[in-house]
Amino acid sequence: MQAWQTLRSEYIMESPYGNFRKDTCALPNGNIIEDYYVNEYSDWVNAIVITKDRQLVLVKQYRQGGQDFFLEIPGGIAEKGEIYEEGITREVIEETGYISEHPPVWLGEFMVNPAVQNNKVVSYLFHEAYPGYAQDLDENEDIQLEIIPLDMMEDLIANQKITQLFTITSYYLAKSKGYV
Repeated sequence: MQAWQTLRSEYIMESPYGNFRKDTCALPNGNIIEDYYVNEYSDWVNAIVITKDRQLVLVKQYRQGGQDFFLEIPGGIAEKGEIYEEGITREVIEETGYISEHPPVWLGEFMVNPAVQNNKVVSYLFHEAYPGYAQDLDENEDIQLEIIPLDMMEDLIANQKITQLFTITSYYLAKSKGYV
């Protein structure tokens, strides 16, 4: 098996949220794909946040792409110059106000959709978290906190109340490592 060769690339759109690129690719079998489109995004970070009394901290917000409200774990992008642990700590504090005395526990790094996206999501766990700050949302964020008993999570997933894939994946990673 051989990798594709990129013959040309051009940007269709560039923005602070991501770029849209068109590649011309040569496949190992000799075929040429003239218009292969790639979304370029920054890497994302997210975290399962479990409180000292074994509650799960979730955020509910409207997502334009999905045209609905979604119940998720907190997350976002690591800002320029931040390592992932710094980025997720900042995001958890900003979105939820929660903090932990323990450093974030790395759960895994996964490609989002490598067929058409270049970024990955890096998942963490905060345990024994507690409210230490007020929410500090960006001007375009409207986030409602939802604190649920940890043992309700699988019912919410099974009943399609939580459908965001990164949230589900991170939860089961935390469970597989014995945190849940």
